[in-house]
Amino acid sequence: MTRKVTEATHPENNCRLATPMERFTAAFQAWRTRRHEHAPPTDHIESPAPEPVPGASTLWRMRTTVQDEPGSLAALCTALAGQRVDILSLQTHPLADGTVDEFLLRAPGELQASGITTAVRTAGGTDTWIERADAHDLVDAPTRVLGLAARTALDAAELPLALRQLLGRCTIRSQPAPAGGGRSAADGVPVEGALDDTVMRLRAPEGGVITVERPYLPFTPTEFARARALVELDARLGPRVPHGRDVLTLAEGSDITVRRADTRDLEAARAMHERCSDRTLKLRYHGPVGDADRYLNHLLSPRFGRTLAVQTASGRLVGLGHLLWDGDETEVAVIVEDAWQRRGVGRELLGRLVAMAAEGGCRSVYAVTQASNTGMVAAMRGLGLPLDYQVEEGTLVITARLGETASTGAGELGSASAS
Repeated sequence: MTRKVTEATHPENNCRLATPMERFTAAFQAWRTRRHEHAPPTDHIESPAPEPVPGASTLWRMRTTVQDEPGSLAALCTALAGQRVDILSLQTHPLADGTVDEFLLRAPGELQASGITTAVRTAGGTDTWIERADAHDLVDAPTRVLGLAARTALDAAELPLALRQLLGRCTIRSQPAPAGGGRSAADGVPVEGALDDTVMRLRAPEGGVITVERPYLPFTPTEFARARALVELDARLGPRVPHGRDVLTLAEGSDITVRRADTRDLEAARAMHERCSDRTLKLRYHGPVGDADRYLNHLLSPRFGRTLAVQTASGRLVGLGHLLWDGDETEVAVIVEDAWQRRGVGRELLGRLVAMAAEGGCRSVYAVTQASNTGMVAAMRGLGLPLDYQVEEGTLVITARLGETASTGAGELGSASAS
């Protein structure tokens, strides 16, 4: 799979970092062109299915539109029963000219998605969409929504992940309000948000806009209301970051503290950048050294991801690790000041970030660096995960595919430093 690589992180762009050199930007644009090739709209979207096992069953999530008239749902249920399909749950999304019914189904293992959608179409269902489900989908909708609300209440960085889990496969982008008081994207969005087929836009608590897009599967008013309620909860609770921290001992005996960071760490982060060499800053930000400090406030905001900080016993900040929500993908980035490199600090940060991504339901994470950054390459290899490499004009993109558990080694410091 070709990795999408967006332009360097910029407050107006999403959550990527620092204006890059011209060659770096050109390479990014080339990857962007080759990525995000969504399948064209069809009557149904079918996930690849493994070879059927005799006697086994398969879980499916299905959505279809039926006429809002007596007997339409009964005809649909009868058609599914004729294929020996068991309906485990049903949600209805009323529309102006019909009803969208969302099902969780258990079907015989040998029954393909096409067989289910054919039966649904025969019973009057239109615009049918179907994909494989798993055990997590067995949780009923109210319980799932309450769980997402609880996670969002504890940590502001959870909002994008909560929206993604609430709405399924979608791309979520946050566009902050302009720092200079110029025209904001929020100026064209009503206070209550805007819904346009496959795109919804919601006013972010800090004045920007959260855009959610799901190609070829329109959002329903019910989904829009749920998403808006999560954003409103986030706004009412204000900034919040968990305060847990771990004290660890490096191989040579120095103690460090790893904790979550936010914009309150801005000055300490700037001071760390001033102590870093030009080479370290270039390896991290891929461009002019002066760009390094420009977007720290953006990077430290929990709106765009999660940040981990490493402190010495004296309280000096010596390393930062970022887990950045990049649309429907997730980027990891690490910087360690020169005096603390090659001690395992970068590996510790990277391992914890990957574990956090896996816990949040991310399927993969990727790191963008230079081919000469052997420290980052070694740290990614040390994760013990399947890796994909892409190189173009000196730019290296390493993608780690996450399983149900990530062998990140978080808490076990090694010798590799992702500087």
